[in-house]
Amino acid sequence: MATNMQGKTVLITGGNTGIGKATAIALARMGAQVTITSRSPDKGEAALADIRQQAGSDRVACMRLDLASLAGVRRFAEEFLATHPRLDVLINNAGLVLSTRSETEDGFESTLGVNHLGHFLLTNLLLPRLKESAPSRIVVLSSDAHRGAFGGLDFDDLHARRSYRGIPVYCRSKLANLLFTVELADRLRGTGVTVNAVHPGVVASEFGGPDDTRGIYRWLVKMTHWALISPEKGARTSVHVASSPELEGVSGKYFVRSKPARSSRAAQDRGAALRLWEVSEQLTGASPI
Repeated sequence: MATNMQGKTVLITGGNTGIGKATAIALARMGAQVTITSRSPDKGEAALADIRQQAGSDRVACMRLDLASLAGVRRFAEEFLATHPRLDVLINNAGLVLSTRSETEDGFESTLGVNHLGHFLLTNLLLPRLKESAPSRIVVLSSDAHRGAFGGLDFDDLHARRSYRGIPVYCRSKLANLLFTVELADRLRGTGVTVNAVHPGVVASEFGGPDDTRGIYRWLVKMTHWALISPEKGARTSVHVASSPELEGVSGKYFVRSKPARSSRAAQDRGAALRLWEVSEQLTGASPI
């Protein structure tokens, strides 16, 4: 269904490739003013030209954002707020999976740091503008991979220092995305800001590329590539949740193939959601909301 996004301001993290880029093209075609982010200025500028051409719109911009740096997130938020008087849709799209353990500059395990903690701080910093722009929306890219987080989050080893396996760590980061969505929805009741999580499907993109995965993980990506859906199909649920008029006021849900779906039992654990929120506030220095 075509939706008019004319006059809406949209921010998409990691919008220079894959699902994020396809989402940016679709929303720009609908008339939105879209800002994508990229860790690499060169890759961001190359994607920007392509998005503008495919969308038939010059109302697309790119800003540098490194979600693995809390200081970088704060600098980005300050710049974005100074140059954008409104924010109608925030899409927390960027993510990664790593076969080898690494840490962010703040000492966080990188998968959790980028997929959850960086977005946690970014969202909190942008919330005042989202509230001013209400009704507004936050879309969180999670994944059905969250079902692989057997036993939920290990709060005694959130940064996987005792034991690291790339896929289980990724699954736990996707569970963290859903717990974040549940808790944030509760905290935003009555503000006019909604937040929902989406599963895009298993998408053929640069996610899990050679810069991130090696060995058995890279082999798995290659062997399953034939079964993957296109970024355009993967973006449909994000675009639907970001723009559909019928979802006005809907919050705290998990969408698969553009329809509400049931997440795992661990993803519905309100105690874990609150605990993760409190730990994330402590780790990132985000102000309480």
